[in-house]
Amino acid sequence: MNLQQDEQVQPGRGASVMEPTHGEKLHPAPPNRPASPASIPPALDVVDVHASFRERRSKLPVLNGLSLTVEQGEFVAIVGPSGCGKSTLFHIIGGLLKPEEGQVLMNGHDVTGQRGKISYMPQQPALFPWRTIEDNVLLAGEVASSAPPRAEALAEARKWLSSVGLAGFEQAYPHMLSGGMQQRAAFLRALLSPQELMLLDEPFSALDALTRSDMQRWLLDIWEQNRRSVLFITHNIEEALLLADRVYVLSNRPATVLHEVHVPFDRPRREEITEESAFLERKRQIAQWMREEQQKARLS
Repeated sequence: MNLQQDEQVQPGRGASVMEPTHGEKLHPAPPNRPASPASIPPALDVVDVHASFRERRSKLPVLNGLSLTVEQGEFVAIVGPSGCGKSTLFHIIGGLLKPEEGQVLMNGHDVTGQRGKISYMPQQPALFPWRTIEDNVLLAGEVASSAPPRAEALAEARKWLSSVGLAGFEQAYPHMLSGGMQQRAAFLRALLSPQELMLLDEPFSALDALTRSDMQRWLLDIWEQNRRSVLFITHNIEEALLLADRVYVLSNRPATVLHEVHVPFDRPRREEITEESAFLERKRQIAQWMREEQQKARLS
């Protein structure tokens, strides 16, 4: 499959959408997950967001009219150059920062600048060392205003701890677990949060290659079971294509969406697709876009 084809501009977004040649169409939603009806708003809609930081007397633009969506039950990945503003975008979605312009909508409601609307998993597990794994997993529910009774939450947590391979470690402390096991506990904490939208900020970047591959397979299996709406930041193009339904490619800072890639591979998805020609063509195309952005940064 040759991806050096004409690109269609998505109305109102300004980003090119990768389309295949030879008459093949990539669906707006993955083949095994129909697109949400028009009456159902997206889980997340970031609309024309602008943001900048003050640097002494100067202004450092970070986001430049960035727009993206995550449909209900969709897994969306973001890739882009280092320092382009991906983490700033997450801070805005989570309500920690307020954009200079633009809106953040969740389920059709304006939540710009509001906190407590998302579940979040950072690059590091960020488990409290004085709490057991069980208590760390329960933390998200404890701080939520709509938390279930502890007995009910504990039963749910224990069921999931068993299903993710952490049975027998409920009373262990974080330092007693491997890096991959800590990441599983951190992901489970986010998964059991009452907020439907999950933001995952490079959750596997600190892991070695083998553990990272194991965690990718694990995440695919867990996500297939619950189909939460996910926005996932990664620098790894293969990881983005393996996990996501769509991939947004961001520009250098100030970031905007350069390209939107629909990932057409069936679910449940397995690691073997990374060796298929269609997968490799998309990987090469995104890598080329990233190299072009790096070259622009060096010349600027």
